[in-house]
Amino acid sequence: MNISILGCGRWGSFIAWYLNKTKHKVTTWGMAEDPYVVDFFKTRVNSYVTFPRSIELTTDLEYAVSKNETIIISISAQAVRELMGKVSKIDGYKNKNYVLCMKGIEESTGKRLSQVLIECGVPKKNIAVWVGPGHIQDFTKGIPGVMLIDSYNKKLSAYLIENFKSDLIKYYQGNDIIGSEIGAAAKNVMGIAAGMLDGLNEQSLKGALMARGTYEVSKLIKAAGGKSTSAYGLCHLGDYEATLFSPHSNNRKFGENFVQKVKFDKLAEGVKTSTALLTLAKKLKVEMPITKAVNDIIIGGRNYKKCFNELFDRPNMVEFDN
Repeated sequence: MNISILGCGRWGSFIAWYLNKTKHKVTTWGMAEDPYVVDFFKTRVNSYVTFPRSIELTTDLEYAVSKNETIIISISAQAVRELMGKVSKIDGYKNKNYVLCMKGIEESTGKRLSQVLIECGVPKKNIAVWVGPGHIQDFTKGIPGVMLIDSYNKKLSAYLIENFKSDLIKYYQGNDIIGSEIGAAAKNVMGIAAGMLDGLNEQSLKGALMARGTYEVSKLIKAAGGKSTSAYGLCHLGDYEATLFSPHSNNRKFGENFVQKVKFDKLAEGVKTSTALLTLAKKLKVEMPITKAVNDIIIGGRNYKKCFNELFDRPNMVEFDN
């Protein structure tokens, strides 16, 4: 396949490295004004991968989109609409296949990222998502994993899986893009909560967090028109389990650092996602107590110990309400 990858950060650079190893022709795009991109394109080396010369590098967005048939997007979830505003001005952009490889919900609207692409003129049938558990540090050591590709178009999912699979990554085919997107995004929020419990040395509560968090997410998925069972699959619970117990998870580590008052360079993706999920939950009239607790602590400035005590001491609660 001829593939352009928009974004060359941690995950985007891994995807380029991986697809190059699986014998695809890869072009990677990054913003010329980004100091990280300037350095990475010059050295072809970052903390995770080394790019061979067979990966083409460009800062020309029009060239990257026009050149190849498949466009993989791996940037901050909150930057997708701005990027697609530029992509939508490029002739022929609607005829490409787009694969979203980030986990998030648009903060200002509560919309899924595939909805953002649709609003920017991309046909539903041309949109897929690539989500699920996997850490770059493990993959680059040759430790295999299993991930998920979902789409509005089953033929597109099957096509991508057939071409992307390898001994390093196997894929399941999703059948609920709503659930896959919401579940993947919510994993980052639950990851922050798990990290907070680590920082408080209350790891025994991780079991309750995992069970209740997954149920909370399943209700939101169902209310949004997806399948509640998707929350228990690779997009959420599978990815969540990998996050809960991994030293490599940015969101888990952020939560741990936050309660231990360790300085951090930037907010984890799950912070803005917590706000976005609450925006969506309010529209759909779904209660999300764990997501709200994370948001209240980080955005609202509430005391984390008091907030978690309240969360796990809710009175007279039945486990399942349906």
